[in-house]
Amino acid sequence: MATKEDLYDAAVDLFGEGRVDEAIAVYTEALSLDPQYVDALHGLAMAYVSKENYEDAIAVGKRICELTPYDVLAHASLSTFFQQQGNMADAEAQSATARRLLDSERKRSEEGEHST
Repeated sequence: MATKEDLYDAAVDLFGEGRVDEAIAVYTEALSLDPQYVDALHGLAMAYVSKENYEDAIAVGKRICELTPYDVLAHASLSTFFQQQGNMADAEAQSATARRLLDSERKRSEEGEHST
């Protein structure tokens, strides 16, 4: 039986080959083994975006943000999905969240450098 990682790797390969529908099916299979597998969620969202299926990409992006609320990339990606959909208000809100998180990370990093 394939592991979630095996399935994820296969989905990445399929996506790279332009076999997007198959990639979506395999990402979904990986997620059936672990619904919180964030790497597979990111891949699935990008596959939906490549098909211009912004509704599903946004739904997956929101799920990623729920699972990893402090992940700058998750919020930046969701911002991009909203922007591509034409929803600028939500795009700006997610972009602002990503910037706040990034600023917070920088601040913590600088404080860590000064405390050594």
